[in-house]
Amino acid sequence: MTAAALWAQLKPDARGLVPAVCVDRATGAVLMVAYQDEAAFGRTLAGGRATFFSRSRGRLWEKGETSGHTLTVVEVRVDCDGDCVLLVCDPAGPACHTGARSCFYRTVAGDALVADGGPAGGMLAEVERVIAARRTGAGARSYTRQLLDAGWVKILAKIAEESAELAAALPAGDPGHTVHEAADLVFHVLVGLAQAGIPVSDVMLELRRRFGTSGLDEKAARGR
Repeated sequence: MTAAALWAQLKPDARGLVPAVCVDRATGAVLMVAYQDEAAFGRTLAGGRATFFSRSRGRLWEKGETSGHTLTVVEVRVDCDGDCVLLVCDPAGPACHTGARSCFYRTVAGDALVADGGPAGGMLAEVERVIAARRTGAGARSYTRQLLDAGWVKILAKIAEESAELAAALPAGDPGHTVHEAADLVFHVLVGLAQAGIPVSDVMLELRRRFGTSGLDEKAARGR
């Protein structure tokens, strides 16, 4: 089916536009929202890069055309009413012009807007970014930098220690303590992944790949 035929099934507004919600394929975090006309929709389908129509400038624009922070579109979805599209993307850098991972990096707290890094669905990616910054950053020492500098012996010991502490906390019936221990373990696993040079997005994509597959079948396919 051609892009024109697909567009004909959508319901753009009076200006010929539909909102396009962009999400991170690996984390599911909402990255940004923009608008597409028929030309932007067609170019996105043809080129695989998120392209939009700028209402203020009155022209097409490709995300990352100046910054290099492109959005590679791996899947296009249409909502039930046909008046909104969802672009599932692999982002090359932050999605927001401010440098934030997501344009939705502020949360409503009472009568204030507080920056918290973005939707919780992308928190693993945000922690990964901070770990990478600690590795290369100059200045004051940090616990994360100490772990990375110490190498595998220290990192693996902490993963084993935090795993044991979580295992002890889970049946104890204290949700707050269990959450604390789980967060400790996840953090140290992320440090280990950083040391190994493995992006957390690879882990998220592997989990996504396993959806719809029996755990028993998946283990059998790996031979263990």
